Amino acid sequence: MEKLKIMVVDDESRMRKLVRDFLEKQDYAVLEAGDGEEAVDLFFKEKDIALILLDVMMPKMDGWQVLREIRQYSKVPIIMLTARGDERDELLGFNLGVDEYISKPFSPKILVARVDAVLRRSGAASAEEVIEAAGIRIDKTAHQVSIDGRNIELSFKEFELLSYFVENKGIALSREKILNAVWNYDYFGDARTIDTHVKKLRSKMGDKGNLIKTIWGMGYKFQCPSPDEAS
Repeated sequence: MEKLKIMVVDDESRMRKLVRDFLEKQDYAVLEAGDGEEAVDLFFKEKDIALILLDVMMPKMDGWQVLREIRQYSKVPIIMLTARGDERDELLGFNLGVDEYISKPFSPKILVARVDAVLRRSGAASAEEVIEAAGIRIDKTAHQVSIDGRNIELSFKEFELLSYFVENKGIALSREKILNAVWNYDYFGDARTIDTHVKKLRSKMGDKGNLIKTIWGMGYKFQCPSPDEAS
């Protein structure tokens, strides 16, 4: 199968190389642009870019200008990278059609996990049929879950919820994100319904239910006992 192309746009060559190395280890093809103008030219030259990692602060054209230009013609998934960490920047990015927003410094492996998740949501990458983490095995084709070799019975939503957590392991997920991903925007009630489903899911998972961590005031995170993250 042909590799998915990701364009990394950042004026720091060291940052581009770091991100490129991690993405290529995950079998992505990586294109690089050192400024906004080069990024726009490259995007329209290469017709099959699957995702863009876009820095905000750059010479010639900044990330916002690049984003506006590309969004006139394409809905390609875009993850913005910024050193600011300013809430106003985040809101601006989402209003302009950003799919994810990551502040520097970041763990490259978490960045790759975000890329994987965004590509799955966009349909560019098909979800793995079997995913595993910390003794939990999820067979998406057979719709079966086993923990340390023992099958457990889950409802449809519990299965989808656990799959979403494991696919996004190590990433803090807000209740809104979980609701949108698992309930597919078709649920209009209280987002706290997630808490009820998580409680039931944890109880069915036994000791492994403790891997689903509560982030107070926000949501949840699936955390493996020995997370494999870059420092």
